[in-house]
Amino acid sequence: MSINLQKGQKIDLTKSNPGLSKVIVGLGWDVNKYDGGQDFDLDASAFLLNAQGKASSDKDFIYFNNLQGGNGSVVHTGDNLTGVGDGDDEQIKVDLKSVPAEIEKVSFAITIYDAETRRQNFGQVSNAYVRILKEASGEELIRYDLGEDFSVETAIIVGELYRNSGEWKFNAVGSGYQNGLAGLVKDVGL
Repeated sequence: MSINLQKGQKIDLTKSNPGLSKVIVGLGWDVNKYDGGQDFDLDASAFLLNAQGKASSDKDFIYFNNLQGGNGSVVHTGDNLTGVGDGDDEQIKVDLKSVPAEIEKVSFAITIYDAETRRQNFGQVSNAYVRILKEASGEELIRYDLGEDFSVETAIIVGELYRNSGEWKFNAVGSGYQNGLAGLVKDVGL
């Protein structure tokens, strides 16, 4: 049974699911009626962060142009240019047991590609969510629906997997950025 989280809620992932090692982080969204004449392309990405909350190098930024990081423990399954259709729009697979020891947190974001030029923001997006599934069975364990709290933002940290006393937990973050991917990248030290 899936657990629905609210912004700021944290939940244990591996302690309550013994033996869980491989998960899929599914991210999805819909675009509201939009007549700006430009395609609307949202992208999922992940940042591998150390204990100081920083990425050590560009290799710790997993997105459509760098599909894996953490020695292959975090893998982006590919870019969806339209977001059309039901289900997850993009997915990132995480092998929790293989994430390098120096990585304390895997932070997940949704950004709008070329948002400033295209004059797009999350006020034009609805039904955005992040969910955690067991890779082996596809069973949904956790879901966080972002709601309609964003208007001018062009990037959102939706959630993060983090280590705590040898276990993995999930935090529903829901933190928006008006300066898009550039703001996120700067915050994580890249």
